[in-house]
Amino acid sequence: MMKLGLSIRQLGYHAGAWRHEDVPAAGAMDIDHYVRVAQIAERGLLDMVFLADGVALRQRDEPPGSLSRSNQNVELEPLTLLSAVAMMTRHVGLVATASTTYNEPYHVARKFASLDHISRGRAGWNVVTSWSQAEARNFNREEHLDYDARYDRASEFVEVVKGLWDSWDADAFAHDKATGLFFHPDRMHELAHKGDHFQVRGPLTVARSIQGRPIIVQAGTSEQGQDIAAASADIVFTAMIDLQPAQAYYASVKGRLERHGRAAADLLILPGLLPVIGRTQAEAEDKFAHLQNLTHPLVGLQNLYGPMGDLSEYDLDGPVPEPKDPELRSRAKVLLDLARRDNLTIRQLYMQASVGRGHRSVIGTPGQIADTMQEWVEAKAADGFNIIPAHLPGGAEDFVTEVVPELQRRGAFRTAYEGRTLRENLGLPPPTSRYAATEA
Repeated sequence: MMKLGLSIRQLGYHAGAWRHEDVPAAGAMDIDHYVRVAQIAERGLLDMVFLADGVALRQRDEPPGSLSRSNQNVELEPLTLLSAVAMMTRHVGLVATASTTYNEPYHVARKFASLDHISRGRAGWNVVTSWSQAEARNFNREEHLDYDARYDRASEFVEVVKGLWDSWDADAFAHDKATGLFFHPDRMHELAHKGDHFQVRGPLTVARSIQGRPIIVQAGTSEQGQDIAAASADIVFTAMIDLQPAQAYYASVKGRLERHGRAAADLLILPGLLPVIGRTQAEAEDKFAHLQNLTHPLVGLQNLYGPMGDLSEYDLDGPVPEPKDPELRSRAKVLLDLARRDNLTIRQLYMQASVGRGHRSVIGTPGQIADTMQEWVEAKAADGFNIIPAHLPGGAEDFVTEVVPELQRRGAFRTAYEGRTLRENLGLPPPTSRYAATEA
């Protein structure tokens, strides 16, 4: 059974989405919008909703006039938002992003453990290192930490958070009113971590997660990112457009698990997939063309700026140049490989980048969407997908009402939730506390 997430950030993953007639233009600040989308995902029996995040206005007004035409600006804080969504859903997992560069491990451990209790075991943490200078300037820095430093810090950060999540045994709290014993003192653990980046004593002031620990999600294709994923992640979200590179990435990440004492089934790889769905191929293409026509040219060029740098001085109908010191190395490679393979101009590349921000897109009927999904899973290029709708809520509704039943008819997707927690529904093994061996 393939695993499916739904990315619910803002109003969709097409640059023109906010201008679509069915999209609430102010939806990124409206809790009802997110609740509606999460409930659509739950109705479709999807494993989780996924909320990406950044801690700055990362888009720049380059070229001039582009910033005010983009909807990538204001949005609700993810953990606050998902805590509210938890009260309006029962089964769907709730995954939020938190940066290892601009947080402290104790904060992250406490917040996600709290979300796990609030949601009755449905929380997940998407680990990111952050990448923009704009974020640095919101956190007492003029310059961002360099690439290697960010990943070195992230690796230790994740280990500290996992250690804090082991602060209490599952049966630590006696709550014995007769004897007056609130918790068993031998079932509380101080982490007492001292490393290159952090000193954290503990214990965490939240009881052990209902799932044992929240799900850990990681994204990125770099060597450092793959190593962190193999050591600690439960899910990897990745941007892959073609089957063979996706197979190579899948094999690379899964091949690193054994050195960490893990099995291939302990980590799920879910590439992003943007489906544009129609009852016929022509209808799907018409939907796509409508969205393309809603993309302002300045916004299209702006979409290349983060990974590719400022291309405004180049001929937009000329070839795509090699990026200089890209901020998003993984995404830059994906886009450059795409441009080289298909001989795209800058204009053609930004039109493609406006669709899914570098993720694979498929335009077609429910059967065609299901075909490509099955092909990737059977070819060991994916364990499922993170669905990134072109626009919300309509793209999510189309997927749940049209593609999910097709997958179910093929026996490729569940017809009911299997478990109570996100970890159980994903089929992932329960985590073992680092103190279990010593206690035994």
